[in-house]
Amino acid sequence: MLTEVENKNVLFVYPEYPPTFFSFKHSLHFISRKAALPPLGLITVSALLPPTWKKRLVDLNTSPLLPDDLQWADYVFISAMHIQKESVKMIIRECLQFEVKIVAGGPLFTHDMDNYPQVDHFILNEAEVTINPFLDDLTIGRRLKRVYETGSYADLRYSPAPDFYLLERKSYASMSL
Repeated sequence: MLTEVENKNVLFVYPEYPPTFFSFKHSLHFISRKAALPPLGLITVSALLPPTWKKRLVDLNTSPLLPDDLQWADYVFISAMHIQKESVKMIIRECLQFEVKIVAGGPLFTHDMDNYPQVDHFILNEAEVTINPFLDDLTIGRRLKRVYETGSYADLRYSPAPDFYLLERKSYASMSL
């Protein structure tokens, strides 16, 4: 019998980049692509989660976030950089509207988490190190902390291959490894 923890639906949402030189928004159409690179961090976090969890990815640089996505999700995981903060605000508003728990990480939240009081849980610094205590607390029914962080670095020899199956590969100009 599957427990509640084994049946989680996780929606990974990658915020949109604003139109800047580095977003390549104005040049990607020449090669029939929607984004320069995939959200490698999020698809790596996906590989760190239990295999029994159902997972979906919405990259706002390639497709919209739909109400059906949020209704399906138990958790929305967001990873972002500072340049994506306006898109993050929109994602958070949408999650709150649908009462979906938010788990956030990445450089934006590591350096600016105090400006995001609506986020339920932060997985900061190295997800390969900090996700396991979060999952352990969730699995045994312990009260989840708001912040999971570490001062240590992940040993990349033990980092799993990202869940590339979540991507629409033809949407990207390049593939990160």
